[in-house]
Amino acid sequence: MSHQAVVLAAALFAAACTPAPPLPPTPTAPAPAQSVLLITIDTLRADHVGAYGATTAHTPTLDTLARDGARFDKAWATAPITLTSHASLLSGRYPPGHRARHNGMALDPSVPTLATVLKAAGFQTAAFVSAFPLDRRFGLQRGFDVYDDQLPRTSAGRPLNERSGADTALRAITWLQAHRTERFFLWVHFFEPHAPYGDPSVASTPALVRYDDEVTSADREAGRVLAALGDAATSTLVVAAADHGEAFGEHGEIGHSIFVYDTTLRVPLLMRGPGVPAGAVMKDDVSLVDVLPTVMALVGAAAIDGDGRSLVAAIGGGALDARVIYAESFAPLLDFGWAGLRAVRDGSWKYIDAPKPELYDLSTDPAELSNRVGADPARVARFQTQASRWPALGGPAEQASASPAPDAVSRLRALGYVGGASPTNPSVRPDPKDRIALASRLATVTSGEVHGDALISTLEAILRDDPQNPQAHLRLGFAEMEKNRCDRAEPHLRVAAASGVPSADAGLGLAECRGRAGDVAGAERALASALKAEPENPVVIANMGLLALQRGRFSDAIPQLRRALELDAGLLEARFGLARALAQFGDRVGALVEARRLFAQLPAGAPQRAEVERLITALK
Repeated sequence: MSHQAVVLAAALFAAACTPAPPLPPTPTAPAPAQSVLLITIDTLRADHVGAYGATTAHTPTLDTLARDGARFDKAWATAPITLTSHASLLSGRYPPGHRARHNGMALDPSVPTLATVLKAAGFQTAAFVSAFPLDRRFGLQRGFDVYDDQLPRTSAGRPLNERSGADTALRAITWLQAHRTERFFLWVHFFEPHAPYGDPSVASTPALVRYDDEVTSADREAGRVLAALGDAATSTLVVAAADHGEAFGEHGEIGHSIFVYDTTLRVPLLMRGPGVPAGAVMKDDVSLVDVLPTVMALVGAAAIDGDGRSLVAAIGGGALDARVIYAESFAPLLDFGWAGLRAVRDGSWKYIDAPKPELYDLSTDPAELSNRVGADPARVARFQTQASRWPALGGPAEQASASPAPDAVSRLRALGYVGGASPTNPSVRPDPKDRIALASRLATVTSGEVHGDALISTLEAILRDDPQNPQAHLRLGFAEMEKNRCDRAEPHLRVAAASGVPSADAGLGLAECRGRAGDVAGAERALASALKAEPENPVVIANMGLLALQRGRFSDAIPQLRRALELDAGLLEARFGLARALAQFGDRVGALVEARRLFAQLPAGAPQRAEVERLITALK
């Protein structure tokens, strides 16, 4: 062997005996999130959040979440409607798949939700919601150990339709402090900044300023809940989103629910926690149906069937496959009898299926102002086929089955959701674009943006254009009542009562007017009419019992007042009336029981406590 060969062999031997340098460690997947905190802020536009570029916003909580976690720049609601959109977020399904396609329509009880799945996986579950559209009767309560939808009441004991974010946050924090060492799923819903924004009677403050003030309030209360996580913050996945946006005149719309333009469909969506890198920004289109599968992946749970997809790969920097994203609104149909709307989004293109269809190139026309439907018939035909994959709300039978219970109608109406009857011939349903001026004028009324004399003149103008509009008659009747003008109110209330609107409100208003006039018999007739509209309305039944008490018919008053309290134990005036009726009937023991119950229900500073104390003393 040559010297050169010996050297080479020695070198090879040395290389074989030298240990190889260690390989870099294989990256390990982050541990799954132990708990989930979902925060939804009603009616929050993405472009009014600092993290989304709003220069005048004061949203430090949401901005910090975006900085410490992931921000989705193009997140879309499935409907501009509170219940419908929340149902999609919690079920991972588009509205046809969960069937809660408008406020008042219950979620399909066979559809699994984030709460039912996480509860089955051993999580402690709780929800604290702030407004009636999310009441437990509509089905979102399934899977929650605690579903706190208890709303405050008027001094007369009637439930209100929303509560403050501060109240909701306090309740959620109390639960969280007792459960944050366990594996939990907590959902907290804030109704601010839904209309009315702040105090609309302060005419010098523009609506947009008051809206932003309420955005700040919701952000502050969300921050209180996040702070209450304490040591659990590092192991908790936080998801913050809105259910829909809000229109301030864009496309002629005031408020939300009618159109499916991006003004009311674009929402903020933020995530922070294990598996979510800080400062990540996603530019792909995503839908609220993607929240459920993403949460399931980040907590290490098995996926379930639905319309959404996990966004974990995108959060980690990967690309999302192209797909069509769907949204709808059947509020035009169910509230006004107009045509419902369906929208499909594919890349930079968006199509709105309507009697007068619309096509927009969002890359050059993000405000959706230039309808290109006539310039691209091939694309329109393709989009029409895509839209038809999701069934429209069907004929009269399906619409009737979709109607909320009558007692829910008036409570939804009080929050600005109108309610009405559809025309009998679906072939003549108008395009909402052609009727938006009427809807927008109604929205200024339902949002509380006009009041006093301006409210009356606005309603009178609506009735000049639409003389049989039952909602305008009803609201004008109550506006006149507030000015103690029952002579003007009663004709409008009678038209509303005769229109067939499934609500006791008109009858209750007529009964009050007749009572002011001393016409007890007329008040009873009005209440009987109201009872036909809502047979189980506790306020109507309680008023019938109080009238019977006033007329000395104790044997009639007692069962009516008892029935009202069975339906709603919080009707304080009914309980006081029952105690008095029992005492007059000779049942002093029963009267004392009811009086003591009433005393326990009254707040510490309630002025009625002294009168109830006198009754208790007299009964002893």
